[in-house]
This record gives sequence, structure tokens and C-alpha cells, in this order.
Amino acid sequence: MSTSSPEAVKKLLENMQTDLRSLSMECKKKFPPVKEAAESGIVKIKTIAARNTDILAALKENSSEVVQPFLMGCGTKEPKITQLCLAAIQRLMSHEVVSEAAAGNIINMLWQLMENSLEELKLLQTVLVLLTTNTVVHDEVLSKAIVLCFRLHFTKDNITNNTAAATVRQVVTVVFERMVAEDERFKGIVEQPPPVQGNTNRRSVTTLRPSAKDAYMLFQDLCQLVNADAPYWLVGMTEMTRTFGLELLESVLNDFPGVFLQHQEFSFLLKERVCPLVIKLFSPNIKFRQGSCSAASPAPVEKPYFPICMRLLRVVSVLIKHFYSLLVTECEIFLSLLVKFLDGEKPQWLRAVAVESVHRLCVQPHLLRSFCQSYDMKQHSTKVFRDIVNALGSFIQSLFITPNVGNVSAVGAPTGGSGSGPPGTAQGGPGPGGVSGNLTTQAAFEYRGTWIPLMTVSVQGSAKATYLEMLDKVEPPSIPEGYAMSVAFSALLDLVRGITTMIERELATEEAAAAESREGQPGKEWQPPAGAHLVWEEMVSACWCGLLAALSLLLDASTDETATENILKAELTMASLCGRLGLVTPRDAFITAICKASLPPHYALTVLSSNAANLSSKAYSIQGQSVQIISPSSESHQQVVAVGQPLGAQPQGTVVLTAKNIQCMRTLLNLAHCHGAVLGTSWQLVLATLQHLVWILGLKPSVGGALKPGRAVEGPSTVLTTAVMTDLPVISNILSRLFESSQYLDDVSLHHLINALCSLSLEAMEMAYGNNKEPSLFAVAKLLETGLVNMDRIEILWRPLTGHLLEVCQHPNSRMREWGAEALTALIKAGLDYKHEPPLGQNQRLQLLLLNPLKELSNVLHADIRQKQLESVLQILQSQGDSLGPGWPLVLGVIGAIRNDQGESLIRTAFQCLQLVVTDFLPTMPCTCLQIVVDVAGSFGLQNQELNISLTSIGLLWNISDYFFQRGETITKELERDEKAQVKQARERGETLNRPFHPAPPFDCLWLCLYAKLGELCVDPRPAVRKSAGQTLFSTIAAHGTLLQQPTWHIVVWKVLFHLLDCVRKSSTTADKEKIESGGGNILIHHSRDTAEKQWAETWVLTLAGVARIFNTRQYFLQQLGDFFEAWEVLLNHIQSAALSKNNEVSLAALKSFQEILQIVTPVKDSDRAGDALAAIGVPPVLIDPLSASGPGRPLVRSDSLVERLTRYNGAELQAPPPGEESALEDLALWWSAWNTWYRTGTDSTRPPSGQTEKLSFIPSQPFLTALIQIFPALYQHIKGNFSMEDLKKLGVILHGAVSVPISSDASPFILPSYTEAVLTSLQEAVLTSLDVLQKAICVGPENLQVMYPAIFEQLLLFVEFSCKPPQYGRMETKHVANAKYNQAEWVALNYVPFAERSLEVVVDLYHKTACHKAVINAKVLQSIIKTLRMPLGLKYACPSESTWKLAVSSLLKVLSIGLPVARQHSSSGKFDTMWPELANAFEDFLFTRSSPPDNLSIQEFQKNEAIDVEVVQLISTEILPFANFIPKDFVGQVMAMLNKGSIHSQSPSFTEAEIDVRMREGFSKVCFETLLQFSFSNKASTPQEGYISRMALSVLLKRSQDVLQRYVEDERLSGRCPLPRQQVTEIIFVLKAISTLMDSLKKTQPENVDDSTWAQVIALYPTLVECITCSSSEVSSALKEALGPFKDFMQPPMTRLVQNGDS
Repeated sequence: MSTSSPEAVKKLLENMQTDLRSLSMECKKKFPPVKEAAESGIVKIKTIAARNTDILAALKENSSEVVQPFLMGCGTKEPKITQLCLAAIQRLMSHEVVSEAAAGNIINMLWQLMENSLEELKLLQTVLVLLTTNTVVHDEVLSKAIVLCFRLHFTKDNITNNTAAATVRQVVTVVFERMVAEDERFKGIVEQPPPVQGNTNRRSVTTLRPSAKDAYMLFQDLCQLVNADAPYWLVGMTEMTRTFGLELLESVLNDFPGVFLQHQEFSFLLKERVCPLVIKLFSPNIKFRQGSCSAASPAPVEKPYFPICMRLLRVVSVLIKHFYSLLVTECEIFLSLLVKFLDGEKPQWLRAVAVESVHRLCVQPHLLRSFCQSYDMKQHSTKVFRDIVNALGSFIQSLFITPNVGNVSAVGAPTGGSGSGPPGTAQGGPGPGGVSGNLTTQAAFEYRGTWIPLMTVSVQGSAKATYLEMLDKVEPPSIPEGYAMSVAFSALLDLVRGITTMIERELATEEAAAAESREGQPGKEWQPPAGAHLVWEEMVSACWCGLLAALSLLLDASTDETATENILKAELTMASLCGRLGLVTPRDAFITAICKASLPPHYALTVLSSNAANLSSKAYSIQGQSVQIISPSSESHQQVVAVGQPLGAQPQGTVVLTAKNIQCMRTLLNLAHCHGAVLGTSWQLVLATLQHLVWILGLKPSVGGALKPGRAVEGPSTVLTTAVMTDLPVISNILSRLFESSQYLDDVSLHHLINALCSLSLEAMEMAYGNNKEPSLFAVAKLLETGLVNMDRIEILWRPLTGHLLEVCQHPNSRMREWGAEALTALIKAGLDYKHEPPLGQNQRLQLLLLNPLKELSNVLHADIRQKQLESVLQILQSQGDSLGPGWPLVLGVIGAIRNDQGESLIRTAFQCLQLVVTDFLPTMPCTCLQIVVDVAGSFGLQNQELNISLTSIGLLWNISDYFFQRGETITKELERDEKAQVKQARERGETLNRPFHPAPPFDCLWLCLYAKLGELCVDPRPAVRKSAGQTLFSTIAAHGTLLQQPTWHIVVWKVLFHLLDCVRKSSTTADKEKIESGGGNILIHHSRDTAEKQWAETWVLTLAGVARIFNTRQYFLQQLGDFFEAWEVLLNHIQSAALSKNNEVSLAALKSFQEILQIVTPVKDSDRAGDALAAIGVPPVLIDPLSASGPGRPLVRSDSLVERLTRYNGAELQAPPPGEESALEDLALWWSAWNTWYRTGTDSTRPPSGQTEKLSFIPSQPFLTALIQIFPALYQHIKGNFSMEDLKKLGVILHGAVSVPISSDASPFILPSYTEAVLTSLQEAVLTSLDVLQKAICVGPENLQVMYPAIFEQLLLFVEFSCKPPQYGRMETKHVANAKYNQAEWVALNYVPFAERSLEVVVDLYHKTACHKAVINAKVLQSIIKTLRMPLGLKYACPSESTWKLAVSSLLKVLSIGLPVARQHSSSGKFDTMWPELANAFEDFLFTRSSPPDNLSIQEFQKNEAIDVEVVQLISTEILPFANFIPKDFVGQVMAMLNKGSIHSQSPSFTEAEIDVRMREGFSKVCFETLLQFSFSNKASTPQEGYISRMALSVLLKRSQDVLQRYVEDERLSGRCPLPRQQVTEIIFVLKAISTLMDSLKKTQPENVDDSTWAQVIALYPTLVECITCSSSEVSSALKEALGPFKDFMQPPMTRLVQNGDS
């Protein structure tokens, strides 16, 4: 019920009347005046009540009178009366019916009571009621009331003191509340206060309103009092304590900050009075150093005084909290002081209260921010905020370093508090700091032997102080152990929590604003207010070092899981905040701290140590103390949960992990998981640490990159406690989740993560170099995991990811490599399987990007990696083969990237892929890739690891060619479309299109690539591959060549076929001649293939034959190409070089090819003619299948294929209708080109080796030479028109050379007949055939050809000479075949006799036909023949073969029988003059041969031979001597001499007696003699010439007789009694008979026919005959008688005759 309600008023009136009555009652006896006053008061009240409606107002007006009785009552100083009066006064006051005047009176009355020490408590109460119920008390009255309370505070009575203190506090509050209320009232009215002039007049408060003025005066005096100065306003103060004054100051400042902030006067007081006061009072604390004070100095100023110090700190806290903005400079000083109080040299209690004060600041982040802005961010200011944090840090450190020094000043501290061991007793002391129960539950810090318990000091986020609240304590309290640490710890945590929460909240608002702005104005970039960020960054920069130092130390020392958790949380939030603000160094530092704490102590981890080094180089200093980042101590009393191996290059024993390490690890995981986006480069630290932990815990990667607990591979196995065993799956799971959450990171953060993983992996690779220890696969596994979860944006991380994995794949450590490949291939497969948007089919670039690393793997040299790569290719083909599209070139590139050093299994796997492609995927791939397929298949052919694969791949090429053939049209269309596009692009770019075999059409190019690949395979080092490839190449060209366009054939000929021939030729000529022992395994090699050279020879043969066959079958087609002639020349050149190669097989085959291309006639030009021709040669209709009949809609058959068929059927080329003139000319050129080739080949192959030959020199084989010569007749048919004498000579040289070549002895049995058989070798046959062809051609040819006859004769005669003088082949030694040993490498001369004889027969034959030809006569062919025959005739029995001289004789006779008449006919022309002496010599050499007949010659044989001699003499007598007048005299003379010689026996002394008659050739002698005689007395001396022959013959005869006789006489005389040899006796008898015959003839002859000299010779015989009379032989005697008889006719020569002779 309110005091102004009627009921209340009524009650008041009643009460007052009651009080007055009671007063009058009490004073009735002793104090009558009082009684009277009371009674009049009753009347007064009644009157007022009666007269006024507003009773209370009236009462107030008259309050002085109303109050008077009561005041008088108090004046009695009677306790009872006084109490009653005070109660009544209070009642009045409470109804606010006291006026200002009345109040003054009341105060004065109370003052008196106070001075009399009466009713002190009631007084205080009354003052309080008076001041609180109304505002009537002002100025001096008020000050008096306040002084009154102060004075009561200092009574002897404790209760009074305390009540007074409370009252004073309340009164002070009331004063300020009044001022606040007054301000409130005047809020709307703006007053312009006059400016305050500095501090000139400190009482200048004129500007203030009444209540404010009171408050001002009060506050000013409080300051004066605390400063021990006289008050200005509170007059009458007798004493005052500083502690109380400070408390009052504090409460005013704390409760009414607005007053000071709104009124300049008050602000002025703060600055001018309060701050200097505080600083002054602090001085003893500042100066004091622990231990320097002497106990004897009692002065309170000298030594820190707990109550004041503590209150000062409270004031400072309030000042800072509320008036920081006003007192920037002052606060800087306060804060610096505060920091100093934390110093280790200060007393313990001082440090405790200081730390409490700091804690109070730490829970006010906004305040801290202001510090940072005002000090740290200003240029020349103290870095206050930084100092505070650092001070906290060094404070904590100092507690560990110097435990509890300074407790000396604490009185009665409980014992056992300062040791290093944990106390056994509960600690006394305020706050719940006691420890109860056993030790394990005690939370504490322990570091290097210092043990500090941890207490719960305040609720998180509030700074509830213990010692700052001890206002009742005068002595410094004892600080329990661990209290300061606990407060500092809380302060640290609150600081971190406050700052981070504040900044994060503001960041969030900023981000929200940014998002909003982006939505509102999408185009405009939102700019955050710049200042905020700077402040945040400065705050973090200022505090991170100190925080980190302290937190790291605490983390290391913490033994309590919760404390550890809090520290880690602080470090984590700081790291995250730094990350968000982009402060890299502090972020890394905090993360490093967490990382280090996760690892065992002193664990060597380079990333962290380098980082720690960075930090420690920033060692910062706090008040001259250097604060280092403390490294973890080793001897921690932590529970060990795991023992494992450190991850390092060198094994270093084992390391242990504690529960705290695991806890830190979890924080680390949490950090990475929740704050991955801000980690940036620190991922490196985080992941490196995790990698090491994972290693120590023995987690190994499994499929997909997740880590599972695995066995440690070597060294002592990892030991894990059950506690950690249950944790492992959780950790492994978190690890995986961590990388899964990478899908929520933005691109930049993701890149940081990838980079970190990559560099981690690089380190692991470094470490794994040079040893085959188990490497750390953490990074690789996690790269895989990260890649797999980020498939949707794989493009941005693909390159760094795969680039690194490719490096891993090249690592020498197999396990490392294996995982690199596993990760890479898994990623590629996953990437291809992933449902991308848009799908891969439409996103060609992405598909190529995904496949590219697969290709890059091809550059890795390790087989296991390639194996993995190829297996993936196989899987990709099986799963995605149909959709690879543009990826085909890459995939094919991978399959084809095989090298010979890669071993069989790799090549086999790759080949499986290729086979799969060729069998299944050719139709699905773009046609542009077909060329790559060809290349790849080719490369498998060329690899040399696995022969079967090479051969199979050639088969694949055949299959591919079939595919081209079947799908030709579609492929052509697609390729042409593609080509157009490419040409267009190229033109746009201004480039030319560059593809192989340009400008052939694209489809033809495909074929050309195929041919070129096969061509490469045709020169492979392995014979089997060459053979297979060669067959395939020529078969494909034969089977599918029709598809090619004409210009393409040009390329086929020049770039494929001729190029191949070049290569083969080159390889063959340089091939090795070493013998190959066996062909791999135990395969035996035939001797014809046992050297590389021989194997290449086979290839050369095949290739040349193939090319020749193509030229043969497609010649008509090829001739339409412009440069057929050049091609022909090149082909011939190849044939020539092959023919001249030093290999019989090749050379022979070359000639076969030569023959093949020479059999060509111009093929039919088109189909219809082919049809006629078919009919003409009577091809059965079956062959002309329906296809070739060109019905409607049927394409015409290509003529060449028809011709091929016919050729097969007919066995010969079709003879085409005669070509036009041009082609005839062209053909002629071709044939002459062929002749030149033939000539060069022949010349080079038959030219004998020059100089001294070694055994090794190459000699062409007989089959080769035969084939060579056999080509000529066919060739000649085409060139005979222009075949000149010059050419004939060339031919002669070759024929001669060819025949002269010897045979190797081991080949002789196959070529030579047995020596006795007179058979020609096929070569000799061929030579003669060639000449035969020639002579026949001359025979039927025009006149002018006949000049060639002599040359042919010359050639044949050369061959004839071989019968006696086999040709020499250079200087080569040849053996007679009979002496050659079959198995030695000797050369055997052929038996040339049959050849020479056959040649001779040809000569005779030919001469028979041509004797009268002018050319033959002019060239003295007859003489040549005679000259040639002279050799076998002269040798006679010495000839190698008996048949030779017999044939020679018979040939001579035949030739002479034809030639002599011709010679006689032309005797006058002198063309035969030189022949006659030659002929004479021939007769002479033959008839009187120097060679003796062989001993075993039978009589019959001898007689046969004599008959031949006789035949010759008969020829002379019939063909020569009768025509003596046409014959030169000399010749006749020679003939006569010969006959003469023959007519007398020429015995050979070796005959036996029995044979002598026969052997003397008596028949021959007789014929000679008879011939002589016949011509001696030829009566028909019709010409002087004939007479001359007779005379000559006679003279010869006589001379011969004379000689024989004389020799006989002489021999007879010498022999004495011995008989002369039989043959000599026979001879003499013959001579004697001859003489008698001569005498008869002379008698019959006309005398004028005999000249004188003859007579003289005859007469001269007589004496010699007479001499013979003494001979002892009866036979001689009887012959002598007959000879002497006729001489009687000459005893007297008739005179007439003499006269005649004389005349003549």
C-alpha cells in the first residue's frame, strides 16, 4: 500500500499522534518543555489534517514544526526517548513529509547525538532513511550527514563500524543515484556547459546541477582522503583508512560509469585525481623485489601491503573495464604495472592477485581488442596486449622453473605445499583447491620434476577471483600450490576462447553480409570494412607467440586428460583462426605444436623441426626474459599405449606412443577434418605427422587407399595395448573420413591438400631410396582416397595428382612403385567409370585427361609397373572398350609402348590387349585410329623377346588388311570426312596438313602404312619374321592391291617395294658370316642357313622374287605410271646387284627374277580384248566366270586379274595384240635397259680376279652362269634390230669369261660328268646356243649383219683352243679334276674338250655355209681356222684327248676342201697370201709331229693313224700340187720338202723288231715318194709352174737319197762285225729301190724335161752306191744290184744333148 493512499495518510496521522502522546507521557516528569511541545504538536497535526485536503503536502510545509517535538526529545539524550523520537522521525521521512529545513535540523540533531555517541546504530538508520526516501538533503547538510556516517565508522564498536561502513557505502551510492536520476530528468534539455579551463580551479563546479554537484564534491573528497589530504567538502572528518576509501572509489567507479563518461567534470576527476593516486599507491609494489626487503622496515610504504595492493588492483580492473576509452594512456601504465606484478621476483600473493586481475581482463575479449587497437597497433606505443599474453606465458613457465618462491611472506602457510612431489594431505586454503582421494584422479601439471596440481578456479568464461575478494584480510594470505597456475591456465583458455569466439562471430557476420551482397548485386564485388581485419590480424599476431609457448609447455606438462583436451582445443581454435585470417606462420606454429605433441618425444621429423627452428628463431622477449618454445620433456609419467618403429631412412630402434599422443592425434584429425579449408600449406605438417603416427601404429593401406591395421613387415613388431587396439579402427575410420571430407573443401584448399600429400610422398620416396625396406605408403594411399572422393571435380586436381603418382611409379623400391601404380590405375579406372556430367562421350577433353597418365606410365622402365598398366588397359578394354572413342589413340599408344628390354610376360600381356582390340574393337574405334593399330601391331612384330608374338602379329596385320578390304567403303567415307575437317583446321591455322604418304587419299594412306609396317618387318633381324612378313606383304599387295588408286601405286613401288629392296640389299651385304651354332634351344640349323648372311640371302631372294612378281603381274597397270622406265631401271639395278652378290643362292634367284620380268609381254589393255584373246587361245568357258561377263550393273573386271587367271591356266603370258608405236619404242628402251643390266652383270660376274687370289675370292657357280647365259637368247630376240658389232664383242667377252670359270671341287660331282664321257655342261650348251641364235639371226637378217660372222668365228675358235690349252681364270690355280679331292676347297678346271670339239664342229659347219661371204674372206677366217687347228694338229698325241687331233684333222680337211677353191679363186687379190705359210706349217707340224705315240698304242690304232697321215698327203696331191700355178712357190717348195722328208723312212728307235714294218709308216713313205715322183716327171708340163714343181721334187728326192746312202756306208764301217739296226737296213733298201725307180723314170722321160743339175745329182749318186758294195746284208746287196743296173745307160752321155744344154 503506497505511502500516499488515504488509508496510509490516516494511519500516519494516527501514528504521529500516538508518538507525540507517548513522547509527552515520557517527558511529563523530567522534560516538561518537550511534553508541551508534543502536545502542541498533536494539536498542530489535527489542525493540518482538518484544514487541508492534501494532508501530506501540508505536513511537509509545516514539517519543521511537526518535527520539532521529536528533535527536542532527542536532545534529552535519554535512550528511551531518543529511540522513540528517532522512530517517529523515520516514520515521517519514510512518508516524505520532511522539508529541506526540517532535514537540516534533523541532521544537526543527529550530529549531536553522534558526538555524544548515543544510539549510533539508530542514527545510521535514520540518516539512511533520510537520504534514501527523498532528495531534500543537499550541499553542506548532505556532506554533514555523510561525515556523520564516516565518523561512526571509526568507533570502538565493531558492529557500529561495520554498520557505518555499510551505510557509508549506501549513502555514497544514493548520492550518485540521485545524480543519475537528475540526469535522467534533464535528458531532453540540452545545456551548453561552459568549457572547463584545465585544472585551474578545482572547485569550479558551477556548471553542475545540484545532485551532480554533491556527487562531484563527494568523489573529489574521497580521492583527497585516500591520498591522505584534507577533504574540501566533507568537513569534520576525523580519520579515514585508505582501504575503505579505495573500496568506496571502486564501488562508485564500478556502479556509475555513466556519470564519469557523460560529464567532463567527472572525467577530469578520473584523469587528474584517481589515476595519479593509483599510480602513487602502487609504487611500493613496483619497487619491491622479493628478498630485498629487510624484515626491520615497518613503514607500510616500503613494502607491498596486501589490502591496499589488492584493492588497487580491483580499482584498476574497474578503471580499465569501464573507462578504458577515457584513460588510454593511464591504462597503458596500469597494464604495464599489472604485467610487472606477474614477475617472478614479486611476492607470491601479489602474483596471485595480479594473475586474477589478468584473468578478469582475459574474459573481456572486446576490451582486449581495444588494447590491441590503442596500443599494439599504434606506432610508438607499448605492445600492451602482446605483453599481457607473454607475461601470462612467462608466468606459467616461471612456475615450473622456480616453484613457490615467495611463500616466505605468507604467514602460517600450511606445510608440505611446495615440494616437487604431489602432496599427500589435502591442501587448506580458500577455493576448492584441495585434493581428495588417491593420486590418479588429481589433475596436475608435471614438468622436469616440478609437480603442480590443477584446481577448478572458476567457471569457464567468468573470472571469479579468490584473493581479490579477500577484503577482510590484512595479512597476505597463503596461496595454495597450484592456485596461480590454475588461474593462469584458466586465463589462457578464456583468452583464447574469447578472442576466437569474438573474431569468428564477426567473421561470420561479415561472410553473411558478403553473401547477401552477392545475392543482391551479383556483379559487384563486396568489400569488407578494412579495419576489422587488421585488428583481428594484429590481435592474433600479438598473442600467438606467448600463447603457443605457454600452451605447448602446459600440453607437455599436462597429466590430465581434460586439461590436455582444453589445451589442444585452444591450440586447435587458434590454428583454425589463424588459418581463416590467412596468418600462415602462427597457423603453422600451432599446428606444429599439436603435431609434435602427437609424436613421441624427440621424434625426428624434419617438417616439424624445420618449422620449430623457424619459430625459435623468433624467440621473443618479455621484460628482458627470453622465452623459448619449450621442447617436450622426455620423462613424462604418461601411460604408454603403443610401441612401434619410427619412420626413417635408418632403423632407430623403437618409439613409444602415450595416451596423450593418441589424444593429440585425435585433435589433429579433428583439425584436419573440420578446418581443412584453412590449413593451406600446413596440410604438410598435419599429414606428415599423421603419416608417422600411422606408421608407428602399423596401419597399412588396403584397397581404395583406406588404412587398416596391418603387420609391421620387419624389425620388432609393433606392440599395441588393448586400449589402443580398440581405438585403431576408429582412428583408421576417422582418417578415411578426413580424406572423404576433402570433397567439401574449396578448390584452393583441395590443392593445398594434394600438394601436401605429394610432398609427403616425395619424402617417403627419398627415404625409400637405396633400400628395400617397407616404405611409408600413407601419402600414396591418401592421394588415392582423395582422388576417389573428388571425382566430380577431378579435372582440377588430376594433373598434380597423377603427375606425382607417375613419379612414385618410377621409384626403385618395388612396394612403393606397386602402390603408386595401384593408386594411379585405380584412379583412372574410377575416373572412366564415374558418371560425369556431361558424360565422357561428350567431354573428349576430360576423357583424354583421364587416360593421359596411363600413357605416361609407358615411360616407366620397371616391368611390374608396365604389367599393372597393361592389366588396367585390359580391364578398361573389357569394361569400356566400346565407349573409348577419342581415347583410342592413347590406349593404343599404351599397348604399343613396348620395348625389347621389357621381358616376355609384359609383351605377352600387351599383345593380349592388342589381340582383343583387333578381334573385337576395330569397328567401334574411329577410323583415324586404324593407322595406329597398324603401327602397334607392327611394333609387336618388331619386338625381339618372343618370336611367336612377332609371327602372330604379322598374322594380325593380315587380319587388319582383310578388315580394311571388307569395310573399305565405310572407312574411306569416314577418313575423307575427317581429312576435310583437318584440312580446314590446318588452313585456318595457316599450316599445311602433315601426314605420312600425303597426297595419297586417306584410305590409300592406310594401306601404305600397312605396307610400310610389313616392309619394316621384312628387314627384321629374325629370319622367320622376315619370311612371314615378306609373304604377307606380297600376298596383301597381290590380294588387295586393286583397291589402290593409280597414283598410290607410285608410292607402293618407290616407297614400299624399292625401299624394302634397298634395305634388304644393304642388310644382306653387311650380314655376318659367322656360323650360328644352333637356332635357340636345340633346333638344328641346316647348313644352307647357318650364318646370318645365308639367312639374309633367303630374305633377299624372297623379296626380289616378290617384287619381280608384282612387276610381272601388274606391268600393264604400272606402265601407265609416268615413271615406269625409272622404276624398271631401279628394279634392274636391284637384280644386277643381287646377281653380283657373293652368294650363289641370291645371285641365281636374281637371274630367275630377271628371267621372270623378261618373259613379260605387254598385257591386254582392256576387258573386251581379253575376252577375244580368251576365245582365241581356246580357254574353256569355265574359267571365264560370270563375274567377268560384263552384264548390266556389273563392274568390269580389272584386266590384270583376268590376265593373272589366264596365266595360271595357260602357263604362259598372253600374247597381246601389237602395241602402238609409242609403246613399242618404250618397250625397246626397256629391253635395251635390260640388255645393259645383263651385260654389266655378265661382265662383273665373269671377270677373273686380278692379282694373286686368295682362297676366299668368290667364284660364280655354274647354275648361275648357265642361267645368265640362258637369258641372252630370249633377250636378244627383243634387241636384235639394233644389236651392233660392239655389243657382239661385249657378248664375246662374257661368254668367254663364263666358260673359263672353274668349279669348286665339292660341287664338281654334281656338275661334271665323269671325265671320260664327252658331254657338255649346261653352261657350255648355253654358250653355244647363244652363238647359234646369233648366227641364225645373221643368216636370216639383212646383209649388213654379215660383218658379224668373223667375230663369231673368232669366238668359236677361241673355244676350240680350249681343247689343248684350257683357259686360265685369272691367276687361279686349278687342278685337273682327276687330282681334286672332293672335300677340299679346291677349284677344278672343267673338261673343255667336248666343248672345244663341239665348237670346232660348229666352226666347220658355219664355214661351210659362209666360206664365200665377203666378210669371211676379208677377215681371213680360213687362216684363223688353220692357225687355231695348228695347235691340236701339232700336239697330236700330246693333246689332252685323242679325239681332238683326229677331229682337227678331219675338220681341216673339210675346211680346206671348201676353202682352198675359194682361196685359189681369190689368189690374185692377195687376201689369202698369209694363209699359205700357216697351212704349210700346219701340215709340217702334223705329219712330222714331235710327240711320240703312247706306248700302249695298238698296231691297228697305229695303222688307222697312218691312214689319216696318208689322207693328208693325198689332199696335198689332189688339191694343192695340181694347182701349183695358183699357189706361191715358197709354199710348193715347203710341200715338196715335206714329201721328201716323208718319202724316206723316219724311224723311231723304240719299235720292237716285230712291229718295225708297220711302225716305220712305210705306207706313208711310199705315198710321199710316189707323190714326189708323180710330180717329178709329170709329162704334162703344161705350164712353167708345173715343170718347176717337178724339178723341185726331183732335186729334193736325189738329195734325200744321197744323204741316206752316205750315212749307211759310214755306219756300216763303224759297226764292224755287228749287224746294223733293222730299221736302218730297211731304209737303205727303200732308198736303193727308189733310186732304181728313178732311173726307170728318167729313162722314160723326155730328155728336155730333165735339167742338167738333175743329171749331175744322179751321176753323183754313183760313187756312193759303189761304196755300199761292201755291205754284209744280202738284202742290201740285191737291192744294190737293181740300183746299179740302170746306170749303164749313162756311161756315155749323148753329145747332142750336151750341146743343147750348153745352148740353153
